[in-house]
Amino acid sequence: MSVENAKCLKYAVNGEMYARQGAMVAYRGSLKFERKGQGVGGMLKRAVTGEGLPLMAVRGQGEAWFAHEAQNCFIVEVEAGDRFTVNGRNVLCFDASLSYEIKTVKGSGIAGGGLFNSVFSGQGRLGLVCEGNPLVIPVSAQAPVYVDTDAVVGWTAHLETSLHRSQSIGSMLRGGSGEAVQLMLQGEGFVVVRPSEVTPQKDQH
Repeated sequence: MSVENAKCLKYAVNGEMYARQGAMVAYRGSLKFERKGQGVGGMLKRAVTGEGLPLMAVRGQGEAWFAHEAQNCFIVEVEAGDRFTVNGRNVLCFDASLSYEIKTVKGSGIAGGGLFNSVFSGQGRLGLVCEGNPLVIPVSAQAPVYVDTDAVVGWTAHLETSLHRSQSIGSMLRGGSGEAVQLMLQGEGFVVVRPSEVTPQKDQH
């Protein structure tokens, strides 16, 4: 897997890999694309959390290029024994050697319906997308990092998470309650943040 340009990842397929459905923009070689089922348990979690990853399996020999809505692409290396937790909307493609499960973010309570992420484990590369160039911020035990819940892309999964409430001039100017909620990350690792907030979606219920 390599960054072909800021908006596209190139993957040399030799066997099998997984990608977000609809993300393939070009390919060459002998490749087959199949929708990947998540099983009954995965379907149930997806219905509850809305965090489903609509995936396809790419099999064969060749090269494929992946992109999503002209968002910036980057690669995270997941080391053996480590895990990386990421928002499902930021996943573009990943090695078949990685497995994932949907989990609730610890400490997020039920704010905004709770935070649900996809936790990747194993050893391999994970191709991600986000608006703008992602910020990678180291987290140390001495200096916890607070991130906007709408701007966070992912983090090394052994970090401890909790919700932190604070007064925010920005939220007051936007007509909010004046109370903002950040995700506090503690421990040793790193967090990936996008340089803009997601525009909140109105609840469909």
